[in-house]
Amino acid sequence: MADQRFFTRYAIALVVFIMFGFIQFQLRGFVNFRGAPLFIHLHAAVMVSWLAMFVLQNVLVQSGNIALHRTLGWVSVALSVAVVAMASYTGITAIRIGIVPPFFSPAQFLAITQVGAATFGAMVAFAIARRKQTEWHRRLMLGSMILISEPALGRLVPMPLIGGEMGEWLIAGIQLLMVWILARHDRKVMGAVHPATKVVLIALLGSHALISALTYLPAFINLAQAVAAG
Repeated sequence: MADQRFFTRYAIALVVFIMFGFIQFQLRGFVNFRGAPLFIHLHAAVMVSWLAMFVLQNVLVQSGNIALHRTLGWVSVALSVAVVAMASYTGITAIRIGIVPPFFSPAQFLAITQVGAATFGAMVAFAIARRKQTEWHRRLMLGSMILISEPALGRLVPMPLIGGEMGEWLIAGIQLLMVWILARHDRKVMGAVHPATKVVLIALLGSHALISALTYLPAFINLAQAVAAG
């Protein structure tokens, strides 16, 4: 636990980065906050709650308040389920009512939202299963935040100029840098990259590869078109 400060600082940095991605997007005039549907506001509220909980849990561990950390852990479980449910629902509903960004095809947007939600949920579930193994648990939880940073990154990279597909892999590259920071820390304190960090890397690359594959899969394209048609 001697290096918990690194995980706390990284948690705060990721949350600030994610929030900045969304806030600057709104300040640039790309979001009609008052005109957004109710489900968008609910999705945002759940996500902000998750970000706050993630930082709080790391701060509690660093301060030595493990009892409260464990108690809030079960609240975090319920909150993570809400994150997955709202992310999935928001992605599907956005396609259904026609508010998908023009640089995404319905299939790509459906793949991004559903694969992203599922991968995040799986990573958190794995972290919970390994909650008694601290080195595994905190790396997997950090990995879940790296995975869920994609929507914020999508608002920072020039998606209208480079297109959805190229933008997807640019985002993957930035997320790989995030994993590299964790891997570098592993080597510094442990002498080798921890297996949990490797799991995060595999999940990241696998999710992006799956998104790219589904985008061009005829059956999935038909599914997305059916969702768009209501």
